[in-house]
Amino acid sequence: MNAEEIVSRLLYRDALMLVIDKPAGLPVHPGPKGGETLFHHLDALRFGLPRRPEAAHRLDKDTSGCLVLGRHPKAIARLNELFRKNEVDKVYWAVVEGGPQADEGEIDLPLAPKSPERGWWMKVDPKGQPSLTKWTVLGRGDGLTLLELCPITGRTHQLRVHCAAMNFPILGDPIYGTAPRFGGPGLHLHARSVTVPLYPKKPPITVEAPVPEHMRERVQSCGVVPDGEADPGSLPK
Repeated sequence: MNAEEIVSRLLYRDALMLVIDKPAGLPVHPGPKGGETLFHHLDALRFGLPRRPEAAHRLDKDTSGCLVLGRHPKAIARLNELFRKNEVDKVYWAVVEGGPQADEGEIDLPLAPKSPERGWWMKVDPKGQPSLTKWTVLGRGDGLTLLELCPITGRTHQLRVHCAAMNFPILGDPIYGTAPRFGGPGLHLHARSVTVPLYPKKPPITVEAPVPEHMRERVQSCGVVPDGEADPGSLPK
């Protein structure tokens, strides 16, 4: 990543908020192992302001798509409050192995850390925090299903654990699914859109991120045409 590339991934910009299309494989925040993170590139997104923007929420390292940034302290506080109160609508696309028989439904399973040493590693636990995900089938094909996932709560790894617990793990998930730790197809989980009620007297802002390159083939195999591609059935013979 360089400054030009991070700026090219900007999806939305106003005086308070930025939304970028985070690439899969790039952590948002620095971790104990070091390495490149989005944090190291945020100066390129100042656009004349005295300080760098800050992420208002988290996306997993291997999840791509819409990431909301606040441009200054008041904006960050406002966005943090909206996310904390679950007033931001988040829509994810996930390609899962197998899939549900129904066309829509919800997963209501409480979640808790699996290990006190690794707080990010989650499991279904009756004593855990309430966790709710709504899902809709967008397409099916080749033993895979493309799901639209709407997390009503925002627990760590919620979508990944919920899908795995229902026996349709997300393709490319090496922790909760069947993918190898190295050399797999990449996690097929994409933060497709966010809707942010940022301004009280204006309509909510909806921003959408295009399907990432590593997911395009499987999305199309499920019968959904990725952004910017023509439907083969509509092309002249």
